[in-house]
Amino acid sequence: MMIPLPHNPVRSARSAFLQAAWIAALASSGCVVPDSPADPDPPLPAAAVDWLAPDSLRGRTVSDGVSYHFAWSARGPWALHMVAADLNRCELELVVVPALAEDGRTRTRETVTAMVPNGRVTALAGVNGDFFAPGGAPVGPEVTSATQRSSTRPGIAWDAQRIPRIGPGAARNDSAPRRLQVVGGFPELLDGGIRVGDLQVGDRPDFAAARHPRTAVGFDPGSGVLWLVVVDGRQLPRSAGMALPELTELLLALGVAEALNLDGGGSSVMTVAGETVSRPSDAAGERPVGNSLWLVRDGSACEGDQRGSAADSQATDRPT
Repeated sequence: MMIPLPHNPVRSARSAFLQAAWIAALASSGCVVPDSPADPDPPLPAAAVDWLAPDSLRGRTVSDGVSYHFAWSARGPWALHMVAADLNRCELELVVVPALAEDGRTRTRETVTAMVPNGRVTALAGVNGDFFAPGGAPVGPEVTSATQRSSTRPGIAWDAQRIPRIGPGAARNDSAPRRLQVVGGFPELLDGGIRVGDLQVGDRPDFAAARHPRTAVGFDPGSGVLWLVVVDGRQLPRSAGMALPELTELLLALGVAEALNLDGGGSSVMTVAGETVSRPSDAAGERPVGNSLWLVRDGSACEGDQRGSAADSQATDRPT
């Protein structure tokens, strides 16, 4: 089914020029040109389609309850990669994978594709995680399997109920032991569906206002749907990246109420079902980072499932 896109003569002319330039660039690099606008199955929320006004849109099912969506819009121009996951399904979990040396303790840096979770779980999608120091140590909080490695700034955390909590209190020290997994980010973008602050970051307003590659995670407690989002950037005419206010508007259009910006720039990357779907901006390709955030499938997790409804959990155990 074709998606009806709003018609604007000025935008249409600009779109045609940018799309032609992008197609030429893709053809010269040997890449496959995405399909014409079509309705992915399952589709993106209508509000996101309206906001993006995509010139190319496609999607596919990754696993039961998990879908991947690609959109290209001349409006930015933007090339976007989005994974939706229905966390009401007991077999779906989030996992933090730190980059560690062979001794299992020393921090280092690895590419996201090298940090695929092992064991009995099946990795469905992964993105880069928190900002990191040169040696690979995360700037914000990190908890893996209830082991706390650091604690500052906002984060996304989930406990035995495996329901995400996003915000500055998500990984507070008194709760970290019962938070099975935590990864940090900055800044928090949405809290209860409300934009947080002015999205400026200290004395670096260009961090928020300028367009860069971005990685973000968002969650809607009402529906239980989590979104992982990567915006390619620094790759004109293909994709400029997004400013934080633009990223926030996209997340709102996707229907999330809680959202967190993760590390971006050359660190931004998304892998889906073993394939790197995004295009990192560094000339050398994928950048080694300090940790990664993964959506995995674990069939054994449904045995003795402890989760309640996402809405109930947010109402009774919301971090402050």
